[in-house]
Amino acid sequence: MPETLLSFWWIIILVLLLLLGLKTVNQGTVGVVTMFGKYRRVLHPGLNFIIPFIEQVSKRVSVQNRSVEMEFQAVTADQANVYFKSMLLYAVQNESEETIKKVAFKFISERDLMQALSRTIEGTIRSFVATKRQAEILALRKEIVEYVKEQIDQLLEDWGYHLLDLQINDITFDKAIMDSMSKVVASNNLKAAAENEGQALLITKTKNAEAEGNAIKIAAEAEREAARLRGQGVALFREEVARGMSEAADRMRQANLDTNVILFSMWTEAVKNFAEYGKGNVIFLDGSADGMEKTMKQIQALMVKQSGT
Repeated sequence: MPETLLSFWWIIILVLLLLLGLKTVNQGTVGVVTMFGKYRRVLHPGLNFIIPFIEQVSKRVSVQNRSVEMEFQAVTADQANVYFKSMLLYAVQNESEETIKKVAFKFISERDLMQALSRTIEGTIRSFVATKRQAEILALRKEIVEYVKEQIDQLLEDWGYHLLDLQINDITFDKAIMDSMSKVVASNNLKAAAENEGQALLITKTKNAEAEGNAIKIAAEAEREAARLRGQGVALFREEVARGMSEAADRMRQANLDTNVILFSMWTEAVKNFAEYGKGNVIFLDGSADGMEKTMKQIQALMVKQSGT
């Protein structure tokens, strides 16, 4: 009976030791096992067994992505204060044993890691900003991120981490500088608007001048064509008048009549036409016998010229 009871107690002790040695590691986490304070091995996600009272899980290292927000100030080369708001995304490089040892033992606590990481990034950005002027900073957001990654990648690797992303969400300056920058932007916009308006006015005036020039050109061509047609009409009229007068003169000679009657008739028709269509204009005619004779000779000379033509 005592032996049976003793065996029963041994079984209970073994079961308790077995239960004490079972450890569960969650997904996304790696357990670090130490024996008497010295690193021994790592436990991967799932159910694991350690030697009770000899081994212990000293740390649980998360291999998931981590993020932290940072706010800090820097000074440019021209002594302007710049305020940054950024978000840092980082993670453990991998789940290898060497990497886990670095993560577990490089820093005393997570707080110390975050302090070192944030101060390193702040210092790197401040050193970059100190070489630039205030007017350049807003356009260098991408360059700042690339510079930080280049400077701290090796350092983070020594700590067992990897920088996944650094986003600079906000860059601001002192209120006086922000107000002056707003005025510069507003003045540039007004300047651009004035230039655009001037260009539009120039284009409008140019188009109007072209249209006016084309209109003048078309009118001149039309007037030239009209003058040509009027000249042709006058020439045809004179030709017909000359032909009619020649025929009338031939008939009068055949009838033994004085051809001067035609000239007298033309004279009287001209006077009548002046009276009807003169519209009040004053036309002086020499009504004396000598004046009429002179006019008749001029008409005869014109008829001879027309006949010769």
